[in-house]
Amino acid sequence: MAEITVAKLAGFCFGVSRAVDTVESSIGTGGRLYTLGKLIHNPGFIRSLEDKGVKVISADDLERIFDETNVNNETTIFTRAHGITRELSEQLEDYASRNKYFHVRDCTCPYVKKIHRIALDHTSRDSVMCVLGDEGHPEVQGIVSYARGEYIVEKTADELASSLKKANICNKNIILVAQTTQSLKEWEKTQKIIKKLYTNSKIYDTICSVTENRQNEVLKLSRKMDMMIIIGGKDSSNTAKLYSISKENLDLTFLIEDASSIPLKYVKPHMKVGIAAGASTPGEIIQEVQNIMSENNEKTFEEMVEESLKPINNGDRVKGVITSVSDNEIHVDIGAKFTGIITYSEVTDDPSAKITDLYKPGDEIEAVVMKVNDAEGVAQLSKRKIDVAKNWQVVVDANASGEILEAKIIDVVNGGVIGLVGGVRVFIPASQSGLMRDADLNQLRGQVKRVKIIDINEQRKRVVASIRVVERAENKAKRDAFWSQVEVGQTYHGVVKTFMPYGAFVDLGGVDGMVHTSELSWKRIKHPSEVISIGDEIYVIVKAVDKDEKRISLTYKTPDQDPWKIFTEKYQEGDVAQVKIVSLMDFGAFAEVVPGADGLIHVSQISREKLAKPSDVLNVGDVVDAKITKIDSENHKISLSMKALLDDAADEE
Repeated sequence: MAEITVAKLAGFCFGVSRAVDTVESSIGTGGRLYTLGKLIHNPGFIRSLEDKGVKVISADDLERIFDETNVNNETTIFTRAHGITRELSEQLEDYASRNKYFHVRDCTCPYVKKIHRIALDHTSRDSVMCVLGDEGHPEVQGIVSYARGEYIVEKTADELASSLKKANICNKNIILVAQTTQSLKEWEKTQKIIKKLYTNSKIYDTICSVTENRQNEVLKLSRKMDMMIIIGGKDSSNTAKLYSISKENLDLTFLIEDASSIPLKYVKPHMKVGIAAGASTPGEIIQEVQNIMSENNEKTFEEMVEESLKPINNGDRVKGVITSVSDNEIHVDIGAKFTGIITYSEVTDDPSAKITDLYKPGDEIEAVVMKVNDAEGVAQLSKRKIDVAKNWQVVVDANASGEILEAKIIDVVNGGVIGLVGGVRVFIPASQSGLMRDADLNQLRGQVKRVKIIDINEQRKRVVASIRVVERAENKAKRDAFWSQVEVGQTYHGVVKTFMPYGAFVDLGGVDGMVHTSELSWKRIKHPSEVISIGDEIYVIVKAVDKDEKRISLTYKTPDQDPWKIFTEKYQEGDVAQVKIVSLMDFGAFAEVVPGADGLIHVSQISREKLAKPSDVLNVGDVVDAKITKIDSENHKISLSMKALLDDAADEE
C-alpha cells in the first residue's frame, strides 16, 4: 500500500480565505453579486460561486452594471484577492459615491495591499520600481498601476538585471519588490544582484510569509517522496511555483485541478506519495483527492499488477508519463507491459516545432494507439490524432458561430497555405491570405494569423479558412474607431507608406494621412526623401481633418524645431551674426542666419562703396559677419547689413 502524506499548509491561505468568506457571507442577502475578475485562481470554486448566483465580470462591464443599478436592482462588486489597478479602484469609488445602491467590497489580500502602499508612497518620477513577477498576472498589473514613475517587470533575476542595464536610469532610485507568490530562490538571487549593481537601492520583502512557508514545506516533502501531487488551478501563480519546486526534486510530480485528474495508474505499492495544494485550493477538493487515493490503496498488489498487464488494442486512448524526449520521438510509460513511442510526425504537423521544447520527462500525455508490437513490447502512439479529435468540434462550432480562430501557418502549397488550428489542418487560398496578388506566400510561413472558417466538409474533414475576411473586418473597426475620435492637434505614431511629388502618405493604423512637403521640414525641400524614408516610424500631428471625405492632413514639423523660434531665442536687433550666403540676386544676397531662417543683405548694405550687383564681391557659400538691423516678427523677415559693421569700425577709429 502507498503511504500518503498531506502537506500541513495545503489549501486556502489567509488572504484567499478572507476573500472567500466575504463573498459567501453575502450570498442570499439580496441584490446582484459580481466579482471583478476571478476571485481566486480555482476553476471549480469559481463555477460553484456562479451556481450560487455570483457572476464574474470584467472592467468593460462596469459602466453598464452601474447604469442598471437602482433601488430595485441593488449591486455589490467584490474585488479579487489578487487586487485590481488603481484606475479601476478609483472608478469603483466614484460609482459608489454617486449611487447609494452600488456597493464595493474590497477582497484584496492584505499582503498585496501592502505592495500597493509601497508603490504609492516610495516611488516618484525620480525612481524605477523593479518587480520580480509575471507581467501578465493580475496582481502585478495592479501593483505597477500604483507606481508614480517608471517600472520594470521581469520573471527572473537575470532578466531583471538585463533590463535595468539596458534602461537609461541615470541617477534614479531603485525600488525592488516581488509578486507575493514569487519563488524564494529567485527572489534571493534577485536581491543579491540588485544590491551588487545598485548600492542605494531600496528592497522591500513582499513575498507572503504563508507562501514562503508553503514553498519550504513542498521543497522538503518532495525530497522524501516517490511521487508528488500538487492540487490547484493551472492559472494560479503560487500553485505553479509549488509544482516547479517539486518538479526540480522529483520528476514524478503531477499538477491536477481536482480529483477527476488523479494519476492513479502511476501509484505503485509501498510508494510514498505527497499531496500539496496552492493557496486557492478549497479544503474539500484536497480531502476528496486524499479519500480517492486512500480507496485506491485498498487494491492488492496482485490487482495492480494485473491492471498493468491489461492488453491494449489499436484505436485505444491511453494516458502515460513521458520517460524520455529526443528530437525524433517521445517514449511514454503507459502503465502496461508495452513502452509507448510517439514519432515526430505523430506529435505535431508543425515542421518548425521542436519536440524538446514541447515536452519533457515527467509530463503527462494522452495519445491514441496506432500499432502494437507484442514481440518487441512496443506500442506506436499518436498525439496528433488526439489533438485533431479534440479540436475538430472547435472548428465545426466556429464555422457555425463565425468565431475567429488562430492558425499557425506551417506550409505553402499550390494555390495557398496550410494553417494549424489546434492540430487541425486548414487550407487558406492565396486569394484569402491577406497578401497582394502574386505576392510570395512564404512570408506567411511560421506566423500565427487570426482566421475565419469559410467552408467545411465534415465527412472528408476538410476546412477552408480566410485571413483576409478577418483583417478587413478588423481594419474597418480600426478605421471607424479612428474617425470617431480623431481631432486637430492630436499626435499619432505612424509608418511612412508612399511618396508623391507633393508629399508623403503615412499609415496611422489602417488610415492614411498626408504630410505635404512643406510640412515635412522647416527648411525648403524638393522631395520627401530628403527628410524621411519609406518604412520609417514617425510621430505626426493632425493639422486638418475632413471626416466626411475621410481626409486627414498631417505635419511632421514641431514648434521646438521652428527656425524662427530658434532665431528669435538666439538673436535680437543689433546683434552680429556669422551668416552663410545661400543665393545672390541683383538687389541683394540672401544669407542663412540659422538653418531654415534666412536674412536679406540689400546690395546697398554689402559695402561702403557702390556696387552694381552683389556677385561683384560675394559668392554662394561665403561665410561673412553681418549686423541684424531689423527683425519683422509678423512677416518673419530679417534685414542684415555688412556695411553697418564697416561704419561701426570707422566710427571707432
